[in-house]
Amino acid sequence: VQLVESGGGSVEVGGSLRLSCAASGYSGSCMGWFRQAPGREREGVATMSLPYGTTVIADSVSGRFTISQDIGKKTIYLQMNDLKPEDTAMYYCAGRSGSMCLLDPSRYDYWGQGTQVTVS
Repeated sequence: VQLVESGGGSVEVGGSLRLSCAASGYSGSCMGWFRQAPGREREGVATMSLPYGTTVIADSVSGRFTISQDIGKKTIYLQMNDLKPEDTAMYYCAGRSGSMCLLDPSRYDYWGQGTQVTVS
């Protein structure tokens, strides 16, 4: 399984970014986005069941972040709007073998290398 993230970068407060995660060799039914800021534990941001599209969004980003998928491209996205300095973190894409799309990162089996998002 290979998960490759892209789309991170530096943005001003209130700006937007869209992250992409291209999956290969993955046949599970749940993928998600997680983030980790320096000195903090990794936390769940948003998850999506595949292919039905049911989502779970963390309260801290609800109303600002949206997770979506392109089944044909085997890619999930994280649209991030109204970004805040506290959104600064390394963002990771992950997939799990199980079917429950939890926000708990310990339940995920496959991880990408991460993409940095900096908001200032």
